[in-house]
Amino acid sequence: MTAVTRGAVLAVLVVLVFLSLSLTVPVQGGETEPVAFDDTFTLGMTGETLRQAEAAGLSVPRVEAYYSGFEYVVGFNGIQAFVTEQARAGHERQFGRPIALFVTDFADANVSLTPSGYLTATKVADFTPAEDTVVVVGSRARLPGGPVAVPFGDRASARAFADEYGGEVYEWDAALDRLGQSRELEKTALDGEVAERRAWADARVAATASLLDRPVSVVVGTDAPTVAAAVEAAPPNTTVRVPAGTYDVGTLDVTKPVTVRGAGQATTLHGDNNGSVLRFGAPRSALADLSVDGVGPVGSGFERENATGGEDLGWSGVVEVAYGRGDAAVKLFGANRSLVRNVSVETPSNGFISLGSRGAVLRNVSVDGGPTPEEGFMGLVTMYEPLVVEESQFVDGRDGIYTHRADGTVVRDSYFADARYGVHLMYTGDTLIANNTVRDERIGLIAMTRPTGNAVVDNDVRESEVGISVAGSRSYYAGNVLVDNGRGMDLLGYRSLFTHNTIVGNGVGLRGGSALPTNLVTSNDVVDNGRPARTGFATVRVWTVDGVGNYWGPLPGTVTGGTYDRPFRPTGPLDRHVHDAVGAWTLGQSPAVAVLRDLQRRVPSLRSAGVVDAAPRVTPTRPAVLAAVRANATAREVSA
Repeated sequence: MTAVTRGAVLAVLVVLVFLSLSLTVPVQGGETEPVAFDDTFTLGMTGETLRQAEAAGLSVPRVEAYYSGFEYVVGFNGIQAFVTEQARAGHERQFGRPIALFVTDFADANVSLTPSGYLTATKVADFTPAEDTVVVVGSRARLPGGPVAVPFGDRASARAFADEYGGEVYEWDAALDRLGQSRELEKTALDGEVAERRAWADARVAATASLLDRPVSVVVGTDAPTVAAAVEAAPPNTTVRVPAGTYDVGTLDVTKPVTVRGAGQATTLHGDNNGSVLRFGAPRSALADLSVDGVGPVGSGFERENATGGEDLGWSGVVEVAYGRGDAAVKLFGANRSLVRNVSVETPSNGFISLGSRGAVLRNVSVDGGPTPEEGFMGLVTMYEPLVVEESQFVDGRDGIYTHRADGTVVRDSYFADARYGVHLMYTGDTLIANNTVRDERIGLIAMTRPTGNAVVDNDVRESEVGISVAGSRSYYAGNVLVDNGRGMDLLGYRSLFTHNTIVGNGVGLRGGSALPTNLVTSNDVVDNGRPARTGFATVRVWTVDGVGNYWGPLPGTVTGGTYDRPFRPTGPLDRHVHDAVGAWTLGQSPAVAVLRDLQRRVPSLRSAGVVDAAPRVTPTRPAVLAAVRANATAREVSA
């Protein structure tokens, strides 16, 4: 018997003894009462929404919940967040039943709405038992993230609020029914959202294509001596033709809707290595078929002396200075519905910067950044408005694409390599990151600062320290191929769906973080990894949805239908070794382990912390994809 097997046997025996004792020890009860909200594990609303609400002095309705199967108080920003979590598949299995609920009471808080409809109060709203409250649903009350239901400790106050601001007054349970049990994380619904975002991107691409059909009005070298003179002479909605050659342009400002078009890579616009090269400030502008170099070395505006001029820029302004005011090959300022196509950039700082340029399209562009993340900056910075990036390439530098409050951005069919992050989402939700290829990054695709509504689908990330690392809520991660990374995917967010991903040959397949266990993890193929999963928080995470688990490879146990008749614990001391330790397979079929698993199934509170798949699949979810990945790995081994 190996050391690993002996250790696993000992662990099983210790747990069995503990269980035999714990069944005779009563659970001690106690009074429940509200706690400081900052001391709860919080769910609901994005970090950006909460930051904006706090900065504006707005009021957030909140719920605190004690659960029978979870030792910590859970706080919800918004009653809708509480309703959504209660309806999540697997919620009760992980948390148990709510045994005490408290909700903010606005009856004595002098609550009102701002002229913009935002909820505000001049006094602090204390917590009161939820069953003693009524809730105004459907009023004009909202926060930056959307409408909110408003709870009150007495009906008269609620009625007065509804009379002034609209809505209906409901008892607590009726309000929860009215708000509805959301099924927003169903794959069919999320696939529909992905299709809508693809259609939006298709429409933006089609709308900008005609910018390359404008008639030629000025030819550089024939009708005007310089590119700047040609742009000055060109009437709006015409094309400036730039023949093959290298043109010194310094910094060129284009302030009217014209198209600047070269003869392909034989045309180069060269800056003076001091500042940005091209700056477009008009809607419906276009740049195509050329290369740009001679970009200044300043990546961040903070690198410039007195970048802020001593003024109070506010939080968003500081971010803009840090990431949006550096040097770049091409800058778009308010250049809505503009097009950059077939443009190659070599830059020691930024490639492209887009500020407030809604519906702009970058297509078939390439950026060659600084040789290391420390020496370069961003391939593309986009802020405040969504744009479309497709069929493009970002190599070296710091991040391929960095976003800030650019909700709705679409990045698809592009290539990223040899940088810190491929796509880096900051305060940005409702994006589509699809069909991209990523190689040799620190993190291939990363979402930070609690965004919501992102869709990361059908990407292929390999040979990176981390394939995909995600935060935030109500997001969708599906169809991704994660191979030969240090970690395949970090599941750091909450209330998101992870499904149909192929995760092979990583040091760790899936890593759960410290967030509450509210993600849905189902129908993934997680095989041939050094460790199938890890988790950083001492609680149970059930990675099974509506009786459908994940494929972890062959497991000890019998088959019932398409699943094994025993749960699989990829973070457990035994199951994590069933594919790499002699004897672990046999031990997994032993009577002692069977008794332990049956007890844990019957008494959820006795389950050990970590990940459990209650219905592991017998066959892969995507067998053809998995076979192709394995065949490629075998081919590499043979060639080596």
